[in-house]
Amino acid sequence: MHVDWEGHAEREEVRYADGLARLPDDPDARQKQLVRVAMAATGAGLARLMQGRRAEAAGWLARSAERFRESYADAPAGSWGRPIGALKARVLAGDWEGAVADAGWTLAEAPGDSESPIGRYAAVLALLILDRDAEAAPLAEGLRGQEEAFPPSVADALAALAVGNAAGYEDAAARVLASFEERDAYLEDIPVADTVAVLESLAGRRALAGGLSSPLLPERHGD
Repeated sequence: MHVDWEGHAEREEVRYADGLARLPDDPDARQKQLVRVAMAATGAGLARLMQGRRAEAAGWLARSAERFRESYADAPAGSWGRPIGALKARVLAGDWEGAVADAGWTLAEAPGDSESPIGRYAAVLALLILDRDAEAAPLAEGLRGQEEAFPPSVADALAALAVGNAAGYEDAAARVLASFEERDAYLEDIPVADTVAVLESLAGRRALAGGLSSPLLPERHGD
């Protein structure tokens, strides 16, 4: 599969700069624009990551996390996609110091108390980043069996990570990857299994990584 990663990166970098240059003053319009800008930075970071240009990728993913976090202040209640976006960007960048800081911020917003599975997902990610697996386990388990609201394979992978179930994680992560390989649409049109990359990074810190490889994943490096 040939992918024009350079073209993807340049497009997203232009979108980011253009979006920042046109930030409105109105708080609601501004928070929406900040999300668009954050997603453009994510796209640029993913493309650079797939090129193996990890330092550039880290810079773009840091910008993504910062813009997601900035957008949260004026976002509607329950906008859990913003902290999730920030946490995933930090992990993808390999910025564990930043991930820990954003995980603490995320948990301060009490996403685990949310009725939304997406809110509880944010809490699970944050707890796993902080190595608070015993607290993550019941929340992750609660995401299972909600097929209409949350991807079962992702729930299974999170639950396995939280309890150190290597075989369960390997099976679930492979299913998450398969779901990416079967789809036609990707975040920002960048064909990357970003959720799998995040899961594998979290697994690697627990010596549980499944060693998955795919054209949709960056080349593996030590975490």
